[in-house]
Amino acid sequence: MKMKNIIILILVVALGWSLYQLKNGKSIGETGTISQNYDAVIKGQVETAVSMLDAINKKVEAREMTLVKGKKLAADLLRDLRYGTDKQGYFWADTTEGINVVLYGKKEIEGKNRLNDEVKGVKYVQEIIKKAQQGGGFTDYFYPKKNEQEPKSKRAYSLEFKPFNWVVGTGYYLEDIK
Repeated sequence: MKMKNIIILILVVALGWSLYQLKNGKSIGETGTISQNYDAVIKGQVETAVSMLDAINKKVEAREMTLVKGKKLAADLLRDLRYGTDKQGYFWADTTEGINVVLYGKKEIEGKNRLNDEVKGVKYVQEIIKKAQQGGGFTDYFYPKKNEQEPKSKRAYSLEFKPFNWVVGTGYYLEDIK
């Protein structure tokens, strides 16, 4: 569990610093729009989460843990990882084939194939995976908030983590920044 505690500490510091910079208008850019600032935050959060996966994968490559244990540790950490002053920011992960690995608030979805899931005519998981496999990117789509039924306009950033065959993402609802 020592490795888990070190990873959590690194993530807390990195996430805290990112939010501090955003709040104080530092490195993100003083002339950017609010949505550009949110874009920068979610991209940075995903990059940090993927760096956590990379640290776990290094332990797998060094044969300090099996791939199965590494993926389980990574999924557990992603599932519990939060960001933002209200701790409402969360992450999800799907395999590149569309099998959900982690989805906050929807544990019943984990293990299910979402590749052809569609909301308002958009196969959003396919779009998220496609952008991730192009070196990372933003996807605009609709998805209901936790404990809600009505799909809301959402923007996400996703990035592929090839060693696990995962796509990791996070996003924000446009109504939350207006």
